Amino acid sequence: MNLSKAVFTIGGWTILSRITGLVRDTLMARYLGAGLVADAFAVAFRFPNMFRALFAEGAFNAAFVPLFTGKLEGEGQEAARHFAEQVYAVLGVLVLGVVIVMEIAMPWAIYVLAPGFDDMPGKIEMAAEFSRITFPYLLFISMVSLQSGVLNALGRFAAAAGTPVLLNVTSVAVLLALAPYTPTAGHAMSWGVFASGISQFLWLLFSMKKAGMSLRWVKPAFTPEVKTLLKRVVPGAVGAGVYQVNVVLNTVIASGVAQGAVSYLYYAERLNQLPLGIVGIAIGTALLPALSRQLRAGDTAAADESQNRAMELGLLLTLPAAFAFAVIAQPIIALLYEHGSFTAEDTVQVARTLTAFSLGLPAYVLIKVVTPSFFARHDTTTPVKAALASMVVNVALNLLLMRSLQQVGMALATAAAAWLNFGILVWRLKKLDHFAMDRRLKIRIVRILAACLAMSAALYGLQILLEPLWAWSRLAVVTLLVLIGGGAYGVAVVLFRAMTPAELKGMLRRRKT
Repeated sequence: MNLSKAVFTIGGWTILSRITGLVRDTLMARYLGAGLVADAFAVAFRFPNMFRALFAEGAFNAAFVPLFTGKLEGEGQEAARHFAEQVYAVLGVLVLGVVIVMEIAMPWAIYVLAPGFDDMPGKIEMAAEFSRITFPYLLFISMVSLQSGVLNALGRFAAAAGTPVLLNVTSVAVLLALAPYTPTAGHAMSWGVFASGISQFLWLLFSMKKAGMSLRWVKPAFTPEVKTLLKRVVPGAVGAGVYQVNVVLNTVIASGVAQGAVSYLYYAERLNQLPLGIVGIAIGTALLPALSRQLRAGDTAAADESQNRAMELGLLLTLPAAFAFAVIAQPIIALLYEHGSFTAEDTVQVARTLTAFSLGLPAYVLIKVVTPSFFARHDTTTPVKAALASMVVNVALNLLLMRSLQQVGMALATAAAAWLNFGILVWRLKKLDHFAMDRRLKIRIVRILAACLAMSAALYGLQILLEPLWAWSRLAVVTLLVLIGGGAYGVAVVLFRAMTPAELKGMLRRRKT
């Protein structure tokens, strides 16, 4: 499958998931605000959401796809199916055990994840209650991650990419249906997370059957192949999920900073995840099977070309988002969240936090681009070392900046840690002679930056011109900023030759095939 076509397929579904996610977060801001209940739910959702990111978008996919692809290419579909069924059984039993243990240990687990909650009576207990409702989501999403890996290896990206849409739609439906009848809106949101896990699992169950790859339940057994997979998943979870791990560390520290700090980080991170999910995860998901096949065939030149073009495409689509967040964060936050319990001061705090997060956005995406090079070569050690180094820096900078900058300092720390992580990964790839930036990529990076600066200048001036219209219609102002800013970037991309019209036409033509 053509890389750009796969990226646009995954990215298209991810755009829809992020749009529905914004709807969910907007309703969450309206119903929960940014206080005690919102903080408690943010922590409760962090548990299963972290595992979702590590499994569905990171470690499991990175470890499973190369092994499954090798089975598929070398031994045929039945051998690949049997391997997937073995993993399916073992994974189900292991994760069920984790869920049971966490349900019992939940109050103590909240003390670990958010120790600062103990300063406010009832906050720990509320977070624990929400977490007990949301945590079984992990069981379903683990099964979904395996189903997604199988479908991705078969070149069927759409069904798996569409599962987050079900998360958001189900969560919104349950929130609206249950909020009038539950003790708090946080209870309704928690039940929505639980229900969304079931809906995603059933959706991919149908998709697997349609693909002719239905998995039967077999007796769990730790075969040599399953042991190999598990050995790669554990360190890979650290390497591929460093962003999530850093955000969790932010949550731990933010819980003791100030009331609302956890919520500010949550809302800002959700918006920052928009381009990361649409671009970074899409490219990483599409790139891993391609690199696995190319390296298995011994075609290192094709692998290098795929890596360079993926990095080029990632920067072309991500850098303008980072620049835009830095320039127009406040009107975006105000439009999306400043309703009901969410105040103008909350808008200012989340906007500042989002601007800080955006400084690391290109690094987050580039990590998703370079990490598959290690996993495709069955190397999970290097990403772990890079992740550990970045986590140490993240914690150190958090402790250094939290007193003066509060949650904004934590977002800055996460951004700095992401750039360090990317730098270590690229340095290692170059040392092993597994990656080299070609001339085209070097030139395109400069041209993309020039186009982003031009767009930023246009956005800054336009924001001043449209300020008198803000009181009349926030939606109109933000819509104009997005449309004109996007148009300015598109024109600048062509003028600076960051992408030629012919290349754009070719990409769109391949997308339609």
